[in-house]
Amino acid sequence: MLPDLQRIGSREKLILTGLYLSKFDLVGLKKLGFENFKEAFNAIGYGLGSKPASIKNYRDEFDPLFPNQRQGWHKRERREYCLEIYKKYKDLNLEAFSAMIKSFVGYDENALSVTESPAEKKDGGALFAKRLITGLAAEHYFEAVQPKLPELMDFTVENTTRLGCGYDFRLLPRTSGEFLAVEVKGLQERTGSVALTPKEYDLASALSERFILFVVKNFRDMPFHEIYRNPLSGRLKFNRQQRTIVQVSWAATI
Repeated sequence: MLPDLQRIGSREKLILTGLYLSKFDLVGLKKLGFENFKEAFNAIGYGLGSKPASIKNYRDEFDPLFPNQRQGWHKRERREYCLEIYKKYKDLNLEAFSAMIKSFVGYDENALSVTESPAEKKDGGALFAKRLITGLAAEHYFEAVQPKLPELMDFTVENTTRLGCGYDFRLLPRTSGEFLAVEVKGLQERTGSVALTPKEYDLASALSERFILFVVKNFRDMPFHEIYRNPLSGRLKFNRQQRTIVQVSWAATI
């Protein structure tokens, strides 16, 4: 049975992720759908609104307590608050622990969209990693770097991801002028494909220079970003794709 997730704080989530990766090692990595530890550190670290190095440090903290090939921080004593979490969760099995880690970033395997293919639904680990990288991790990466970007630093940021308005962030100028709309996309590799929904595409067309496509690349190794202002008129070439979805329901007369 999972613990009360509402009572788990931000730092404890980072510690638990480090404990999970130390205890289950490559098996746990595969269970979450990641191909290497760097990718897991990057995706989950940014997904939790923290630095990837934080999760690596906590994994290294616990490594001397488990029979893996890493030595970790074997020359120093475990920190007391880490030991408390270790004692509390060390016996949690792979399935329960994996479900808990996924839940930290709002992922619920029991609520998968009907639009997912049978293959995607079957491979819940890969789907978790993909959704985290293309969604929350990329969005939190943007929030982390935006204040340091010369072209975007003079704006106040409003998170609109839950408003369904066709972009993820609204940038409001600190002095005067019109807002900018930022849509964030994430890629596992250095190259790949990004897709715009009909609403995103229509807004990009309507807002023109005020619409920014912010793409975070290379979560597998070292994330970096590229900024595409007015993406429909630049070097990106978008091709229309259409997919028909059949949704089944059951009805009863009462």
